[in-house]
Amino acid sequence: MRKRLVRKLDLKIALSNVKPHPSPKAFLEQYTITPEVAADLLYLAAYSHDDIIGKTVMDLGCGTGRLAIGSALLGAKKAIGVDIDSAATKTALKNAKRLNVRNKTQWITTNITSIHGDFDTVLQNPPFGVQRRKADRKFLEKALEIGKHVYSLHKSNKDRRFLKTLEKHRSRLIPVSPSPFLKRFIERYDCEIKDVYATLMTIPHLFDFHRKRRHSFPIDLYIIERKEP
Repeated sequence: MRKRLVRKLDLKIALSNVKPHPSPKAFLEQYTITPEVAADLLYLAAYSHDDIIGKTVMDLGCGTGRLAIGSALLGAKKAIGVDIDSAATKTALKNAKRLNVRNKTQWITTNITSIHGDFDTVLQNPPFGVQRRKADRKFLEKALEIGKHVYSLHKSNKDRRFLKTLEKHRSRLIPVSPSPFLKRFIERYDCEIKDVYATLMTIPHLFDFHRKRRHSFPIDLYIIERKEP
């Protein structure tokens, strides 16, 4: 296990200074990942799996840059964020400058289908397909195509009883079984699921159709690895 050069609490505090999208769009499902979930994901990737420090990291659908910036803070060789929305990448650039990681990050405004190459690690908080059915699939396809190791968040199918369990353990990642559909989907790309963890995502009231001031729901973090040829 890597020596921990940054405390998780300090990482959460730094990521809380990442400004959210100034004008999020509902059809793109532009919900900023919380500092808590981002820190848990990044800490796991960096210190349990050695997939951040000294690595090339791609953040697909980066929004305003929380995962890519966190990767740079933890010692990534280079962290690249890609988003189709120029307002998001412009905000991400400002955030990177504010947190002094401008030289270790790069921001690209394009559709993820335009991205090619081979990256050590891909991180993503993709749209969950609530507004656009199957929107998450093209993100997962691209991540499996370009990443040796993939950390991907997906909406969970757990019931409300499980939500109560997560609410009692807000800072924990709880091991769970993978979705049979996602397991088959991932295996078709010659990749395998190493671990799946459930955690709690909370989003604020952003759009007219939201009925609550804050909404919490379970999500699953998939840790995926490309099989050796």
